[in-house]
Amino acid sequence: MAIRISRTHLQMTWNFGQALDGNIAVMGEIDVAKYREFTIAIALGEGPHSAVAGLMQTLSTPYDEHLKRFIEQWHRAAAPARLAAASTDGGHLARISHNVILAHEDKTYSGAFIASASIPWGNAKSDDDLGGYHLVWTRDMCHSAGAMLACGRVDTARRALVYLACTQHPDGGFAQNFWIDGTPYWSGIQLDEVAFPIILAWRIWKLDGLGNFDVVPFVSSAASFLTRYAPVTQQERWEENAGYSPSTLAAVISALICAADIVRAHGATELGSFLESYGDWIEAHLDEWTTTNRGVLNTEIPYHYMRIRPPAEGEPFHNAKIPPGMINISNRAPGEKYAFEAREVVDGGFLELVRYGVRRPDDPLILNTLKVIDGVLKIDTPYGACWRRYNHDGYGQQKDGEPFVHFGQGRAWPILTGERAHYELAAGGDHAEYITALERFSSFGGMLPEQVWDYADMPAEGLYFGRSAGSAQPLVWAHAEYIKLLRSVADGKVFDRISVVEKRYAVPREKRTFQSRMEIFQLGRPICDMVQGGTQRIIDQRRFRVIWTDDSWATKNTLESRVVGKPGSFADIQTSWT
Repeated sequence: MAIRISRTHLQMTWNFGQALDGNIAVMGEIDVAKYREFTIAIALGEGPHSAVAGLMQTLSTPYDEHLKRFIEQWHRAAAPARLAAASTDGGHLARISHNVILAHEDKTYSGAFIASASIPWGNAKSDDDLGGYHLVWTRDMCHSAGAMLACGRVDTARRALVYLACTQHPDGGFAQNFWIDGTPYWSGIQLDEVAFPIILAWRIWKLDGLGNFDVVPFVSSAASFLTRYAPVTQQERWEENAGYSPSTLAAVISALICAADIVRAHGATELGSFLESYGDWIEAHLDEWTTTNRGVLNTEIPYHYMRIRPPAEGEPFHNAKIPPGMINISNRAPGEKYAFEAREVVDGGFLELVRYGVRRPDDPLILNTLKVIDGVLKIDTPYGACWRRYNHDGYGQQKDGEPFVHFGQGRAWPILTGERAHYELAAGGDHAEYITALERFSSFGGMLPEQVWDYADMPAEGLYFGRSAGSAQPLVWAHAEYIKLLRSVADGKVFDRISVVEKRYAVPREKRTFQSRMEIFQLGRPICDMVQGGTQRIIDQRRFRVIWTDDSWATKNTLESRVVGKPGSFADIQTSWT
């Protein structure tokens, strides 16, 4: 790095010394009486040789060339003016958001976008707590890459996709989060974090932006992972509970249809049909798996989406220590109730169904659930409306303003204001107020926080109603949401909407060109009933033979499975109507 302080290069004698911590200390003296203006070059390295080599390389280039390149780089990174026109602050936050996202791409591992350079409540954590948001979450990273696509930066999104392909596990999945060198940190299975990379690949493919990258093996492996685990995820997008999650399944369904579109276009017709059928099966059961018809949060609306439905006995990730139909919320304060019926906990994740095109914005179930979450999660702040993640949440600043340390009180998230704005745009409602709210939730420097303080002012704690709480700032996902929202407004339609998903599902059922009458059985998720006259599909990673009967074993039928690439093999049994 070169800093111009004069037009005369500094000539000085360097003294190298060993600092107490073992690092090399470099000292110099400037005769300011003789050199009133000068140029300083600063270089870092693993030792004196690398640092001095870098420094001399910098000084060997004329300063004016450094300055010209520096300015050109900033112009190259300029936010699209078209997005600024969709804002309500003249494009101020759009320019900052664009640069915030770019700044969170690692400069050593090209394409690696971390969730944030910040640590939530870092002031309350010791140096031996290595966690924080300076890790890669594929969910957050795909949102960042999607925002770059919204800005027209296809090459940046492709770098992210190639990086993800290099960190993909042999089984097609990804670590819950990982360091930029690919080393896993947490080990949970989150199906949306496998689905989003497929969706990103599809988006880039549709823009003809893949270059020489062969995306089919990457997509096939990830889709295979989804067919082994879906519909039950070990953790949903809030990284806490297992089960059937509307937001997770929105991503999974969409990813399977995207994967089917890609592989079919590359000649894998049977695999494409297999993946499409799997997505159809999940979509056909979606409302059955993720809703309650005995809701208690709004006495006038008993039928609505839940935050998550826990796995039943015999299903993947079932916890026998938790009573049936219950979920544990482990981030609540000691002594507080932590076990709740799933039917009494809601979040806004169901809006992802509209966002990607799995459900229409005027679907009655969507409209009912909106009323429920607005009654229990919406916070009207002086700067605009904001929503909490889910009721009974304990991830947030404590009630007395102290930092979250294992427990607290969940606060309002600006990113959820962006998600609501996307829904309103899809539904033809008023979304401008939410754009303004997001802009006002940002800090003086334009940073969007993970959470805002949603209670009365506590000046002694530096907490003010509607302003940043003590969690992460900036949250890159929030900046990506804002950028995509501006692009959506500029286009007049939701930027994240997936055309092949919308055409397949966001139409009245009587107008659909297909009907799913399939039930899927896997050893890890057995079933006990199915639609009469439907198809029983059996799936396994290995080849198998099915021996079955439809007359109480008076006769036997034998069926050999068919291999369908990376998902393994399957066999279909057509049941009768009688």
